[in-house]
Amino acid sequence: MSAKLLVLEDPAVIDRNAASPVNAEALRDAVDWAITSRRSVRAFLPTPVAREDVEAILTTASYSASGMNMQPWQVHVVTGAAKAHLSAELAKLDDDPAQAGALVEPYDYYPREWFSPYLERRRKVGWDLYGLLGIAKGDKQRMHAQHGRNYRFFDAPVGLFFTVSRELQEGSLLDYGMFLQSVMVAARSRNLHTCPQAAFLKFHRKIGSLLGIPVGQMLVCGMSLGYADDSRVENSLTTLREPVSAFTTFHDKQPET
Repeated sequence: MSAKLLVLEDPAVIDRNAASPVNAEALRDAVDWAITSRRSVRAFLPTPVAREDVEAILTTASYSASGMNMQPWQVHVVTGAAKAHLSAELAKLDDDPAQAGALVEPYDYYPREWFSPYLERRRKVGWDLYGLLGIAKGDKQRMHAQHGRNYRFFDAPVGLFFTVSRELQEGSLLDYGMFLQSVMVAARSRNLHTCPQAAFLKFHRKIGSLLGIPVGQMLVCGMSLGYADDSRVENSLTTLREPVSAFTTFHDKQPET
């Protein structure tokens, strides 16, 4: 059963009480696959993604949880000439050290000072990627070129920017995380891949100007969307996850007094 069969008279409303279209085991396996097969893809095919697929992904994601049903997300989708123009403008800034060095991000995504175990995890994924690409430590030119591929959306045909009202609080960013995860999982259900990108943050003012984003909206992140180019070595990168025992504490006994 497709999602279209679950739409009620109002196209914006889906029957959320409808029975599963598959049996319990198949449902479990499909959902688990969509979540665990999600990864950051850094090389895409030029194969177009239909607008109706993008709209279907965003429709599904719009059912993500949000406090008091605030639905704080705003999305800007760039394709074709608009995407190419934006990428070219950002590349100009990125290739100018003086201008790029003066840019300020709208919020601190990463810690100001890295510490264990996050420092080690950051280093591992970075050097694993550069190792696959044959980029040696200290090769700043090739590192810059690889990082600059962010601004071409890694050649994906669709780019997305996600913004939120500056007047909202930290809880809306929690809501936003759930929305972004839903976007990426819904993409997997259509055999599409994504790459969420904080790399766009330092260019938030330029992106806002090019896309006419109101100044009251803060850029949360960008994202590439498309079909993975499995012939590219960088897409063989896999990242490890800690076991449940490493980050979970089960409390099942009353504390002693």
